[in-house]
Amino acid sequence: MQTLHDGQCGLCRHFGETHPKDRKLVEIRSSHKAPEGFVDECGLPNNASLHLKVTPISGCDRFEKAA
Repeated sequence: MQTLHDGQCGLCRHFGETHPKDRKLVEIRSSHKAPEGFVDECGLPNNASLHLKVTPISGCDRFEKAA
């Protein structure tokens, strides 16, 4: 398991944005822990056309804390 910190994708509202209520995403955001090798899409509008897949410990300058 990987431990997440503020500013990382797994805690960003754009991580898995198309399915924010997914059980796995809710679990990652509440526990601040993610399984090794887990990836999901980045829904940041500037990146949407790129269909980026990122890990929960990735990050960028456009972080927005998930609710």
